[in-house]
Amino acid sequence: MKEPLQIGVTGGIGSGKSVVCRVFTALGIPVYEADARAKWLTEHDPSLRTDIIRVLGPLAYDAQDSYDRAWVASQVFTNPARLAQLNAVIHPRVLADTLDWVRQHADAPYVVKEAALMRAAGDGNTLDKVIVVHAPVALRVARIQQRDPHRSEADIRAIMDRQVSDDERLQMADYVLVNDESQLLLPQILALHEELIG
Repeated sequence: MKEPLQIGVTGGIGSGKSVVCRVFTALGIPVYEADARAKWLTEHDPSLRTDIIRVLGPLAYDAQDSYDRAWVASQVFTNPARLAQLNAVIHPRVLADTLDWVRQHADAPYVVKEAALMRAAGDGNTLDKVIVVHAPVALRVARIQQRDPHRSEADIRAIMDRQVSDDERLQMADYVLVNDESQLLLPQILALHEELIG
């Protein structure tokens, strides 16, 4: 069975990658949101749940049997070994889920996979091309503060510092969509869409 072209979309927090993905969805292109899907799997995949409890213990799920993200974050945030163990059970499950999803959309001209963390196309992944959504840091900080007024600039910059740097992201980009409010984003996406279906 022929697989569609697989396009990765990534960008730092506040860059606008969700906006870009909404446009692709509006254009009829299937979009796989890795983070949202991983969250869904932690709640609904019984074998993944068993693995998570094996790694972190029963407190990974609360009294309502929901995945306790805050508690899990507190366990892995300062413990790289535990984080690696957790990722070792979640990532393969998300990868298998992604492959199933790609097969379900075999008739699409291309599919988009959105994720905060991504490697260059072909670097141990199934991506054919990578799109990086890029915006200046000050603008990204302002967007996040607008979306979440309780977050301080220091908190936001601390999150950014933990993410891949803009330079590293741009190095793996096959395409860059500039979302800096000085040039229109939509025409950039439409031009890229035309190129990808061509």
